[in-house]
Amino acid sequence: MRMFYSFVFIFAAHSVFFCISLLIAIKIVCIGIKQKLSLSNLIKAKVLLANKTQSEDTSLIAKARQGDKAAFGQLVQKYEKLVATTVASMLGRGEDAEDVGQQVFIRFYDAMHDFRGEAQLSTYLTRIAINLSLNEIKRRKRKNSLFFSRRSPEQEKEFDIVDQQNHQADYDTKEAVNKALQRLDPKFRAVVVLRMMQGYTSEETAKILKLPLGTVLSRLSRAQDKLKKILTHLLH
Repeated sequence: MRMFYSFVFIFAAHSVFFCISLLIAIKIVCIGIKQKLSLSNLIKAKVLLANKTQSEDTSLIAKARQGDKAAFGQLVQKYEKLVATTVASMLGRGEDAEDVGQQVFIRFYDAMHDFRGEAQLSTYLTRIAINLSLNEIKRRKRKNSLFFSRRSPEQEKEFDIVDQQNHQADYDTKEAVNKALQRLDPKFRAVVVLRMMQGYTSEETAKILKLPLGTVLSRLSRAQDKLKKILTHLLH
């Protein structure tokens, strides 16, 4: 009799364990389905938002082409932060960056009739911002090259002292990142700004810069290594 009750007890215990395991498995599956649905809904929401934004931009551009200054002003207000962030990341903050930011919208205004909407306006403006920033970097290099070639020995000593003082200054993390970014070669800096700061995918970055995807990935990897070394130097 005891053996019979023991058998019943063991069988019941196994049944309970099986039911619990089954419930856990079902819950895991449900969570997985829920996550997939959430991801799917998120993607759909992003697509809908992008379509809505593009539709609004198309309407504003059409009005601006007809001379509606208020419509163009809305476009500037909508994307000025994006442009300012892109330019400042490429050039650092200052009057030059502000001038380039204004030039981005002037360039867009002049070419507005040629804009066909094949890319989102945000991507189009980012491409202009990057290109104008690269032009400004080239202009700075020519100016600095001419300036440094004319410096006297006394001026060299003065600049050495300033450099040493700057090197000894304490950097907070944000300032160090900005400093490190400005020390990158422009071709690496552009990839970092687009991919890591503006959040474009590698494929989108390649299209904006008109580069092969492999080149973008290679430059991103090298840029990350360079940034790590520069930040280590600045923060220690």
